[in-house]
Amino acid sequence: MCGFCGEIRFDGQAIDLGALAAVNQSMQARGPDGSGLFQQAQIALGHRRLSIIDLSTHGNQPMVDSELGLTIAFNGCIYNYKALREELIGKGYRFFSHSDTEVIIKAFHAWGPDCVQRFHGMFAFAMAERDSGRLTLVRDRLGIKPFYYAELPGALRFASSLPALLAAGGVETDLDPVALNYYMNFHAVVPAPYTILRGVRKLPPATIRVIEPDGQVRDHQYWQPSFVAIPEEQAMSFEDWQEQLLAALRTAVERRLVADVDVGVLLSGGLDSSLIVGLLAEQGQRGLNTFSVGFESVGDEVGDEFQYSDIIAKHYATDHHKIQVDSRNRLLSSLPGCVRAMSEPMVSHDVIGFYLLSQEVAKYVKVVQSGQGADEVFGGYHWYPPMLESQDPAADYARVFCDREHAEYLQAVHPRLHGEDYSRAFIREHFAIPGAEAAVDKALRIDQQIMLVDDPVKRVDNMTMAAGLEARVPFLDHELVELAARMPARHKLCDDGKCVLKAVGRRIIPSEVIDRPKGYFPVPALKYPRGEVLEMMRETVLSQRARERELFQPAYVQQLLDAPDEHITPLRGSKLWQVTLLELWLQEQGI
Repeated sequence: MCGFCGEIRFDGQAIDLGALAAVNQSMQARGPDGSGLFQQAQIALGHRRLSIIDLSTHGNQPMVDSELGLTIAFNGCIYNYKALREELIGKGYRFFSHSDTEVIIKAFHAWGPDCVQRFHGMFAFAMAERDSGRLTLVRDRLGIKPFYYAELPGALRFASSLPALLAAGGVETDLDPVALNYYMNFHAVVPAPYTILRGVRKLPPATIRVIEPDGQVRDHQYWQPSFVAIPEEQAMSFEDWQEQLLAALRTAVERRLVADVDVGVLLSGGLDSSLIVGLLAEQGQRGLNTFSVGFESVGDEVGDEFQYSDIIAKHYATDHHKIQVDSRNRLLSSLPGCVRAMSEPMVSHDVIGFYLLSQEVAKYVKVVQSGQGADEVFGGYHWYPPMLESQDPAADYARVFCDREHAEYLQAVHPRLHGEDYSRAFIREHFAIPGAEAAVDKALRIDQQIMLVDDPVKRVDNMTMAAGLEARVPFLDHELVELAARMPARHKLCDDGKCVLKAVGRRIIPSEVIDRPKGYFPVPALKYPRGEVLEMMRETVLSQRARERELFQPAYVQQLLDAPDEHITPLRGSKLWQVTLLELWLQEQGI
């Protein structure tokens, strides 16, 4: 896992390598172990390396294969690279490294851009062809690895993070009104290609983009899970599905052990991360490093789940690390660094938890497995069961997921930013796409392909990479996601959600962490601000810069400040924090 960047010019002008070096340097946290720049004709690539596989210099990037005329900058991990390497050797290819990066180069030469269909893993990469001058950009199926780009006069520049693109200047930083509506109404989920800034876009997941030297662009979406059962699975019982799922989970967890360094686990104490620990123990892992974080409670809002993570840590004799965060000290002092690490504003309160946890975890390991994605894949959220009987799926989904009605949005933002309710229009359009006919499947699909990508997965990538830590997500193994999509919804939604996953879990891990109320990664101090935290929010939204920016209407902001506890979204988020965070993020990015 690393960070990369690059530029392709279409106008014959020289690439500003100084500007690209600034982009690359700004991603040092993503790749503290090495850096490199490469230029060939009208294409330049940069890379920051976090050494996980083939720790030698042979794995450095950008990686040039002069024999094949290909150069790559790559972020991620191809878990089945060893098997692909053997297959390519059988086809006559010679290797100079033991890295998964070189496997991508050879696979691209052997099978073209469609080589990605053979990859198990998380990846974003840019492949430059010497002879044709063509550049191919790729993002993995579920958008686990980020890919941002900016269209400049006569050129395209790209990077693994949005702030990196800003480091070189020349990017339009006005807010995008469509993206602002998503941010405020769609729980800060801004679907690709939009970002909160007009001048920056992101490559959609499962996309291959081919760019010709003259600037012509071809996009191809290479993966789309189907929520339609295949004939041979239609007669399967609940027990049959358990067996299928358990086999797929074992494979997904085992795949993500591929590394030349130790692999730990982020252990929240819930079903998902506990099951990862149990499956690793089942496969013979001993002395596993596990990590949990907790905050102080506020009122009835409990700030940690240590009682459950302790059960798993003790049961499997892990080397467990508990991190207790005092909001008055570490939260406020760490918040600027956390916000700077966000490629886009992320309102979920647990983002600071992941940031602080990652800083601590990186002292012990370079790679962790994490339970993100299980709720979206196996139906763990409260809004799924009501969808079973829905007669108006898009409206019912929006009612429980969206943060505010459009009328409130118009009261919140400055009139110059008013527009349509793009969020609800997007939901309606996505629900109308063929391939998911049942209402609950439409909800699961939008959460897997849109919400998951631009909320939990992005949050984990940004916060772990800010500490030079690689996070792997076995519940987003694409074969596991495909299996879950085909599974009847009743097997996912019974037992208060994630039914089949809980059934499998009871065969592996202690039941105390399964048969309990659903937990979250709570940070009560941001949800119900008091004292210094509330004062920080007040100073931010009433600052001179905020007033001059005129994003939000003063009366609305004052309403939130007067009674922050009364302005909570349907997904239990703070509307005051949402407004504060956007202003904080803009200030931390120097906008």
